[in-house]
Amino acid sequence: MNPSGPLRDGETVIFIDRKEREYLRRLAGGKEIKIRDGKLAADEVIGRDEGTLVRSSLSDTFLVFRPTLAQLIPNLPRQAQVIYPKDIGSIPVWADIQPGLAVVESGVGAGALTVALLRALGPSGRLVSYELREDFARMAKENVARYYGAAENWTLNLGNVAEALAESEVDRIILDLPEPWQVTEKSWAALRPGGILLSYLPTVIQVKTLVDSIRAHGGFAAVETFETLFRYWHIKEMSMRPQHRMVAHTGFITVARRLAGR
Repeated sequence: MNPSGPLRDGETVIFIDRKEREYLRRLAGGKEIKIRDGKLAADEVIGRDEGTLVRSSLSDTFLVFRPTLAQLIPNLPRQAQVIYPKDIGSIPVWADIQPGLAVVESGVGAGALTVALLRALGPSGRLVSYELREDFARMAKENVARYYGAAENWTLNLGNVAEALAESEVDRIILDLPEPWQVTEKSWAALRPGGILLSYLPTVIQVKTLVDSIRAHGGFAAVETFETLFRYWHIKEMSMRPQHRMVAHTGFITVARRLAGR
């Protein structure tokens, strides 16, 4: 979903102010858009090109663009913390997500990773998601529909993946769960030989428990765990330095390959 040309009625856009703060809004013809304490008419934005400078009723100026995935993720409506863009950027690479694969995801939350997986899988791939909480599942459906679009190749199941996982011969399993070791055996049974199991966890204790479970199982190999650190740099005239704040630890990614036999 990457339209080009003038901005359209109903599209989601990102407004960026002079301090580079971002505001995710939806264009609705005939309506006003509220940003900070000011307002501007959506009709003044609809039909304009991306990168246009617009002005609010308080004379604040904003650049308007269609949001990238990295801009969309932290601004998604949510009830729980989303996975950071730096981690979502790593997951499709380390899980080797590509068009045409069959993927199972569990722990949908606001649907940020779901959108990234759908984009990487393309229309020829298949994504089956499990979410335990009904309110999270409802929000994920709304976010996918609004910020990705129709996804006929996506199935969202409400339930505990540790009990309900029934797929077989899938290519990848992605777990964003507090206790993924409860799904070790079912993941092995669901994956094809050579398939990839990937887990996202926030603490070292959880990672240690998961890796111990994977190794004790005996059906996986090539187990790796890593984290990503992300830091912007400040560049102005003759000055160049790292910014004082950085996105350091957010979570650990663990990957493993399913063996042919056990």
